[in-house]
Amino acid sequence: MHKSTPKLWSFSGGLRLQPNKTQSTKSPIWRHAIPKIITLPLKQHIGDSARALVKAGDYVYKGQPVADAVGYISAPIHASTSGTVIDVSKQPLPHPSGLRAMSVVIETDGRDQWFEDRPQAIEDYFALDPAGLRIRIRESGIVGLGGAAFPTAVKLTPKLKHPIKTLIINGVECEPYVTCDDLLMRERPKSILIGIRIICRALQIPKCILAIEQNMPHAYQSMCDELGSDEADGIRIVRVPAIYPAGGERQLITTLMGKEVPSGGFPTDIGIICHNVGTAAAVHRAVVLGEPMISRIVTVTGQGIKHPWNLEVLLGTPIADIIKACGGYTEQISRLIMGGPMMGFALSSDQVPVIKSTNCLLAASQSDVGIPAPTMPCIRCGECTRVCPAMLLPQELYYYSKARDFDKTKEYNLFDCIECGCCAYVCPSNIPLVQYYRFAKNEIALLERQQEAAELARRRHDYRQQRLAKEKLERDRRLARKKAMLDGANKAGKNPKRLIQAALERSRKKKAALTKQPETKKDKNISQQGQTVDDKSSVEYKEQRP
Repeated sequence: MHKSTPKLWSFSGGLRLQPNKTQSTKSPIWRHAIPKIITLPLKQHIGDSARALVKAGDYVYKGQPVADAVGYISAPIHASTSGTVIDVSKQPLPHPSGLRAMSVVIETDGRDQWFEDRPQAIEDYFALDPAGLRIRIRESGIVGLGGAAFPTAVKLTPKLKHPIKTLIINGVECEPYVTCDDLLMRERPKSILIGIRIICRALQIPKCILAIEQNMPHAYQSMCDELGSDEADGIRIVRVPAIYPAGGERQLITTLMGKEVPSGGFPTDIGIICHNVGTAAAVHRAVVLGEPMISRIVTVTGQGIKHPWNLEVLLGTPIADIIKACGGYTEQISRLIMGGPMMGFALSSDQVPVIKSTNCLLAASQSDVGIPAPTMPCIRCGECTRVCPAMLLPQELYYYSKARDFDKTKEYNLFDCIECGCCAYVCPSNIPLVQYYRFAKNEIALLERQQEAAELARRRHDYRQQRLAKEKLERDRRLARKKAMLDGANKAGKNPKRLIQAALERSRKKKAALTKQPETKKDKNISQQGQTVDDKSSVEYKEQRP
């Protein structure tokens, strides 16, 4: 059995939290029934929104593309089951703002009939070259299932400047309550390992580290049993300490490799790429089984739900249906959170669909998330700095975000913040620090878009001014040539008016000659024939006269 115990490093900050994972791990993964209505938002990923390929009244099959990727960073959307499209319009999103976005609404027929033209299953995935694997993964609509929902095919495209040397598969489910990856590793280790090998093939790298948290012993044992003594694939299974947020991409790289991702950079800048275990399993299903991404495992837990569970749910399923399948709410329900208690967000309604990034539905009681306390002034205790895993100065970022001094927030590396919530968790003044950071990031993004629009308008204005100046210069040159010609005529003793009149007369004659159509030979014959007929008719008429 391959059980690796390499040297590990520690990242800055972090918290030891109560895991609260046993509630939803007592039962195996259960497949949720087909709902009556499927709602598929066209934007379920980072990047450009997909473009609808269907319209109301169209019949669609399970796995049929209903929206196509637009641009490089985008992902297609597939029908989760068969049925009839009843609407393509703006529908509520699972988002704290309650905003609406273009969605494809399907009334299911219960037949769950597969699309005949879906990609064929490939048993020997090594028969495909890396480019072919990336195309299959892109067409299957796979995105990162760890929460970010970044299109997977983009991360699998190698960069010549920074060749990838190490693949990290993230099985560190550090967020409290969330257990979907834990159950996946327990029950479907073979699918994950095949997906890992496919990803290694697409990246053309031999080395992979599968990281699992220390408080997930059953998942660790299951993966080790499936891997066995086969070390030829270069896969190592490593257990990492259960410190939140050990599952953060940068923090996991530091823990496993002892390397720091540069500020404002990406893991690829140091030759490393990370994928989630759920993403690896989705890659296996797409390549080997020919199934696009149409479902995912969702943890439903918390004291506000009667039967905590992990369910495999079709994308687009209404959250209300899932809550009902788990026995409904209890009297302790305080709020419904999508995600965990640290990085998740409260939903205003359960009448929204499950999307690709929905990993957990936390029906939280007040004891699960705590009773909101009044916010007080910052006392500069420094606790937020101590626990920040990104080695930032949260209190400074808070002051500058509140003052809307966004240039200063960028100086303090605001965009290195992973919004893990450690700072807000330990703040004795109950300041919602993460909300200020999100506000500042959104405002900076808005200002940058406005600056880009202003720069585009400025370039257009400059181009117009240059064009007008060029046209004026050409006009002045023509007038100067005419003036020089008239001056030359005056010096030669010629009347300029007569010269102009003569030029106009020549122009009129030339136009008249062009507009006059000469009589063709054919027209002449027709005319002669007509004249002959007229003459003959005249003669005959005369001969018939008495």
